[in-house]
Amino acid sequence: MKKKVLLLGNHGFVIYNFRKELIQRLLKDGYDVYISLPYDEKVDVMVSWGCKFIETKVDRRGTNPATDLKLVGHYLKVLKKIKPDVVLTYTIKPNLYGGIACRILDIPCINNITGLGSGFSGNPALKFLLTSLYKVGLKKSRCVFFQNTEDMNVLINNKIIKGPYELIPGSGVNLNEFEFMEFPPEDKLNFIFIGRIMKDKGIDQYLEAAKEVKRKYPKVNFNVIGFIEKSQSHYIDLIKQYDNEGYINYLGYQSDVRPFIQEASCLIQPSHGGEGLSNVLLETAATGRALIASDIAGCKETVDEGVNGYTFEKKNSESLIGKVEKFIKISYFDKSEMGKKSRSKIENEFNRELVITAYLHKINGIWR
Repeated sequence: MKKKVLLLGNHGFVIYNFRKELIQRLLKDGYDVYISLPYDEKVDVMVSWGCKFIETKVDRRGTNPATDLKLVGHYLKVLKKIKPDVVLTYTIKPNLYGGIACRILDIPCINNITGLGSGFSGNPALKFLLTSLYKVGLKKSRCVFFQNTEDMNVLINNKIIKGPYELIPGSGVNLNEFEFMEFPPEDKLNFIFIGRIMKDKGIDQYLEAAKEVKRKYPKVNFNVIGFIEKSQSHYIDLIKQYDNEGYINYLGYQSDVRPFIQEASCLIQPSHGGEGLSNVLLETAATGRALIASDIAGCKETVDEGVNGYTFEKKNSESLIGKVEKFIKISYFDKSEMGKKSRSKIENEFNRELVITAYLHKINGIWR
């Protein structure tokens, strides 16, 4: 009889983008694979591979206790029906509430801390609640995977994690999908921001840097890719204003960012925190582009200072502007060398095969 693996996530697109190789490997190895997450167009693709889908509504940003309690109840029903041999959880709510449901039913669970979120660095009451939930949800985990050392140390130092844990290189990068690209021509210098447009992602610092730098270097371009979070709709007018005034080029949401990365020399990731390990940085670096990132856990791991890019002080526009100008002033040869060093770093440290191997080792170890 086939072993059953159940994945719990909060977004089909994310599971498809960052877990597809693991899912395909599990299917190839003869596992029955179930996916429990909100429906989107990527679900149909995964079902075509052979996955079985359970629609699960997850409010990614909501903090309503009643809604979250319903999610625990939903997970309990799913687990009782499917009777999985192991559950893999990703992102905060599936980790917390899926972990609690697995603990109640004594089902093996492997959690992946894809970022602690802003709750651990903000409201003390919310931090206390999250700490309590993590202690309950992760207590019986067969393994907790971490994507950066700071998140790992936070949970260990707060005595939240007492069982097995392991540091992995984020979600890793599929080096065949994100191939090395020739560096853009010397006369085209484009910076790019890729991500959800919201305060925590540092869009304010990016806009301020674009405005200041563009005034001094009119030929330099600042592109913005991503959708505006519904909860932060005030950015609609602000983005439009900056676009109309010529400080940025707003390109909206793009299902395939590679053509836009190809035209860029450097990606800027000004996130404030809560990253597990930034996939945008990993994927862009894999194509051979320089990086400028805030000096936070989940971003700084991808940058060797002055080798493949620069880090700057988070939430500090002046610090970001300084690093952008520093990159502008170095020679074209040095810029392209940074891109090559980015590719080498990803090949050596962040190949997705490393992540797949870690998962298979833990999954297969459950039945040894």
